[in-house]
Amino acid sequence: MFGLFCAVMSAIAFAANDTALRRGILFASVYKSIIVTVPIGFPVFLFAVAITNSWSGFQDLSAFKFLCFGLAGVIHFVFGRYFGYKTIESIGATQAGPVVQLGLLISVFFAYHLFDEKITNIHIFAIVLVIMAPMIILLGHKGDKFTRSGIEMKYKSGLSWGVSCAICYGISPLLVKSGLSNYDIEASIIAGFISYASAISFLVILMFFSGVKIKDILEMDSNAVKWFTLTGFMGSIAQLLRYIALGLIPVSIVEPIHRTSVIFRVLFGYIINKNHEIINARVLLGVALSMIGMYLLILQIVL
Repeated sequence: MFGLFCAVMSAIAFAANDTALRRGILFASVYKSIIVTVPIGFPVFLFAVAITNSWSGFQDLSAFKFLCFGLAGVIHFVFGRYFGYKTIESIGATQAGPVVQLGLLISVFFAYHLFDEKITNIHIFAIVLVIMAPMIILLGHKGDKFTRSGIEMKYKSGLSWGVSCAICYGISPLLVKSGLSNYDIEASIIAGFISYASAISFLVILMFFSGVKIKDILEMDSNAVKWFTLTGFMGSIAQLLRYIALGLIPVSIVEPIHRTSVIFRVLFGYIINKNHEIINARVLLGVALSMIGMYLLILQIVL
């Protein structure tokens, strides 16, 4: 049950992360948000390692596990996060969920074939609902070209960025799961620590070769810094909870519940970014279907 709790709380934290990011990119570019948000995860996971006294777990890690966790970090926190944030920039946090949800298909498919995880008929029906719900939300785009604040919705680019993000977000949990030989919280926290450390290292190298100027980062708009810092913190907490969940319960349960963050995106979006998001009847219908799918998945653990 603790794994289930972590998965649900992770979905909520991710929604808060995306909502804050939506506000931040009104003041600065997406690449700056990556530079600010990714490093925040390192101290969060370092603190988690210290609190759980998981230091000895590093000695038990093989080269294969280090590779899995490291690749997961680069794919998810650098590439996946960039693609995801570009999706939010293009069509808003509320509508970004539908396309990104496609990564669930990758996670569940391989979880079934590679990890021999059991998937029941109710399980399949719930997953279909979770996937269909956000797709219904996206169908409302024809009459929604601009937000109340005048931000233009770029659906074609949003679709491209979203699919790229979905691929990254679908692969990363499988890599994490491949490196976890058993369901263990300490091992999961170590996995997250290594993932973030690898992502930060790769990001530094990327910044060096791409010619990013530190001056541009230091002179960033104060509003952007505030929202990006909040984004990074909430995203790190969400990832910590997600890694713990992956260490306790099957991928085929964690990922569908994790994707229900679309529900909370709508709620937070309405409260904080109502003028910068598209929220209509189709969005609310999608939320209802997502809720049904999530509760069906929860029943698979409770029963």
